[in-house]
Amino acid sequence: MAEQERGEIGGADFFARLDGLVASAELVIDRPRDSRHPRVPEAVYPVDYGYLDGTTGGDGDGVDVFAGDASEAGVVGVFLTADPVKRDVEVKILLNCSAQEVEQVHRLLNGVLEIGGLLVPRR
Repeated sequence: MAEQERGEIGGADFFARLDGLVASAELVIDRPRDSRHPRVPEAVYPVDYGYLDGTTGGDGDGVDVFAGDASEAGVVGVFLTADPVKRDVEVKILLNCSAQEVEQVHRLLNGVLEIGGLLVPRR
């Protein structure tokens, strides 16, 4: 099947589905901006971090969300992570994040937590 037939060119269908998921679930913030990671104290969250209640991510918990201050920006991208300690792979939604906040999250995931944050931006 061609990529175009599957709706994969540009990821528009993927991001539209994420928009629907975000709109239909409550965002629960369990690690506010400037809080420390519970197992990695040198990791400080540059934006709010939480999950979408009633959803299931790669680790069996709610889908992870980094929520920034760029209100009305919506889903601006996702980070794909591979955590060798937890031995899991996840998708982490970037919601209402500015370009600067996305870069800060990238540094947190790659430089501090070392879970390989690969950015997939919404185009």
